[in-house]
Amino acid sequence: MDFATLLGLFSGLSLVMVAIFMGGQVNIFVDLPSVMIVIGGTVGTIFVAFPFEEVGQAFYAGFKAFSSRKVQVREVVGTMVKIAEISRREGLIALENIKTENMVLKKACQLIADNADPGLIRTTLSIEISSMKRRHKVGEEVFRRLGSIAPSFGMIGTLIGLIQMLANLNDPKSIGPAMAVAIITTFYGTILATVIFLPIANKLRTRTLQEELHLEVIFEGAKSILENNNPLLVSEKLSSFLAPRERR
Repeated sequence: MDFATLLGLFSGLSLVMVAIFMGGQVNIFVDLPSVMIVIGGTVGTIFVAFPFEEVGQAFYAGFKAFSSRKVQVREVVGTMVKIAEISRREGLIALENIKTENMVLKKACQLIADNADPGLIRTTLSIEISSMKRRHKVGEEVFRRLGSIAPSFGMIGTLIGLIQMLANLNDPKSIGPAMAVAIITTFYGTILATVIFLPIANKLRTRTLQEELHLEVIFEGAKSILENNNPLLVSEKLSSFLAPRERR
């Protein structure tokens, strides 16, 4: 679980809700037609802009931003050093039996065990990086588009409310409440974009950069193991990917 993402989302929404409760009259912030305009319009438009499969992938990626634990670079470095120790102690062929959920790392171990050329490893991991970027780019783009669509439908709802209000100017007492209802759709759209959609898009962008760095560490570690199967030298080389305070 990525507690930073969950904490940020929870605290952002909570502070807005607390401010609303402190101001009293919470019921004026609840309007079903406004919800229908913003949510319905946003969801409908995103399915027009993107294929169903890509939208599904984007929401799955957004869910993983909350559910998956962030893997630190030092963990990847430590894993590659352990692999170097195994290969030094038991031979390169022993890496075929490495158990890991990281399919890229598994593939790298297989290539090392086969004594593959470093150029082949670089090509293979470059393909993995390009594929990963392409998948993540779709998710990021979907949430960025959601972040731009939601406020637009909020404004559309406001315009609808203003038209309805102006059509009933013969009752001055209804102008204030009608104006509040008209503006509430802009509030909904802005909250969705600012607190949910755009932060998730930025989180996916950050995850892409992190995973790209992880793949670079795996490649450099695999190349070092093939060139000079010395765990100390592998550790020394890969420590360059770490911040100075994280190096031992």
